[in-house]
Amino acid sequence: MKTFDNKIMINLDDDAKISIKAFIAPIEHTAGNFHKRWDALANLRAAESENQYSTAVFRDFLPSEAVSVGECWQIKQTSVQQLLKQLHPNPSLEMRVEMYGIEEAKGLWACLRAYNNQLEHIVFRIHAEFALTDGWFTPSQFAGHLVIDRNQETVVFFQMHVPTSTLNFDVHWETTLEGWDAPRWITDGGYCSQMELCAGTQDVLQDTEFTEAITQEEAERSLILRFYESQRINWVSLEEALEMAPAQQKPVHVISLDGPLTDEAC
Repeated sequence: MKTFDNKIMINLDDDAKISIKAFIAPIEHTAGNFHKRWDALANLRAAESENQYSTAVFRDFLPSEAVSVGECWQIKQTSVQQLLKQLHPNPSLEMRVEMYGIEEAKGLWACLRAYNNQLEHIVFRIHAEFALTDGWFTPSQFAGHLVIDRNQETVVFFQMHVPTSTLNFDVHWETTLEGWDAPRWITDGGYCSQMELCAGTQDVLQDTEFTEAITQEEAERSLILRFYESQRINWVSLEEALEMAPAQQKPVHVISLDGPLTDEAC
């Protein structure tokens, strides 16, 4: 990935206002039908459909010093916690790593993807979860965009959403099933077609020529490496490995997975 030497300061007008909308679509699929058996999951909806904030709420998303395109920094938790409460009253950014035994699942990271004389485009990734009645809801990730008007120092587009995929959330439910003498934790994974916070429109980025930029894919790659060391491994398919092993005189290490290595979905 190309490196850039030019650094810019990213600023916001704290007195400006922004209206943010929240959406959680009804969950239509879970592998174990938890969305039909567990009321807290069946009734999961956005806590506030719309709310107005001072633009200062996004100051925690910004770097504390000048940055160059492609550079990453950590997002502060306070404002993110506030925004997530518009989706659900009990968000957590700590992630229950004791259940998974890893620390890397935690995090809030941003990357400057592009800028010109008018706009700055920040791409970010946040891992969070929600405490439900008798359990937890863990989205695969919250991916996001923050586009700032450099002249007005205002936010012209914001999106923080759970990307769509075959399974994009994980749930842990403490319940008593038939034949059990005490509550136990059981897990499931499922798909939610929309879970997001947004303001403005992404059209502002269409056909925009930037002074300096990396691709969306490059920015996402930089962010994922902040969460998962496993992504530094040069993974190959079994077919490729079987071809490479004799030529390189190396053993084949095969890993079988029932979930992704790149997010927190089941």
